[in-house]
Amino acid sequence: MSLPEEPDQEAWDAWHPTELARRLAGLSQSWCVVGGWALDLWFGNQTREHEDLEFTILRPDFRRFRQALRGMALYTADSGVVAHLPDHEKPADSIWQVWCRDEVEQSWRADMMIEPGTPEIWAYKRDPQLIRPRAEMVATTADGVPYLKPAGVLLFKAKHRRPKDEADFENAMPKLPARERSWLKKSLAATHPGHDWIGML
Repeated sequence: MSLPEEPDQEAWDAWHPTELARRLAGLSQSWCVVGGWALDLWFGNQTREHEDLEFTILRPDFRRFRQALRGMALYTADSGVVAHLPDHEKPADSIWQVWCRDEVEQSWRADMMIEPGTPEIWAYKRDPQLIRPRAEMVATTADGVPYLKPAGVLLFKAKHRRPKDEADFENAMPKLPARERSWLKKSLAATHPGHDWIGML
């Protein structure tokens, strides 16, 4: 199968999280849906359109996930550059994002993000000193899809504050449990001092 040198980075036709979970069924390694889809899994319904599907894995588990996603061509994504990752190679330690491409349909299906931490400990990628037990950061839907809890999702979204991030924060805040609200407030104070969301929490 020949691979295009420069695939269209906008050609997304992302899976639904349940399709991703189906393909990863049987894996014992840690993974979870993140980003906007994680919030909607927490809400229990889809609140807006999602242009992609993001999920995280731990770096030592990369080969297992590649095997589970057989049929997908993988591309590293770094600073706007998307490059094919040959089957026998693993991403360099400087790479934290790998896009999964359906070459038959010529569309991206999922964004596999590599995170620090361990199976037991969740670590914030932008500040690995900020840690928490993984069991307190990840929940699972009734049909078995693991997702990052909203406080973790919003911590990531706080950096860019795109319109969709602001909307996600406003939608999630009224439902955010007190413990999650407190953790997010402290984490924002440590990573984004003076952030507007701190006062709103």
